[in-house]
Amino acid sequence: MNKIILTIGVASSLLTSPVEKDGTLVNSVEENKYLISEAINDVQDMKEWMKSDVDNDNIITDLGEFYIKNLNEVEYKLIKLYNTK
Repeated sequence: MNKIILTIGVASSLLTSPVEKDGTLVNSVEENKYLISEAINDVQDMKEWMKSDVDNDNIITDLGEFYIKNLNEVEYKLIKLYNTK
């Protein structure tokens, strides 16, 4: 679970764009697309780790499936965001 919380925190911090005092975004569209694609990769890695933890009985199956379901939703939203920019 700590892996999930840590990775989601890192991914969400990557998605925030630095802003100048006048409100101008610093990151370009290409940089933001790259950051979103990295966040998608992180979520996919987390899903693999969770599936491995469930298979190796390192986590209760129901809880692991709950995490995987939530990660699927996050992945879907990130892909949707990536495709709209």
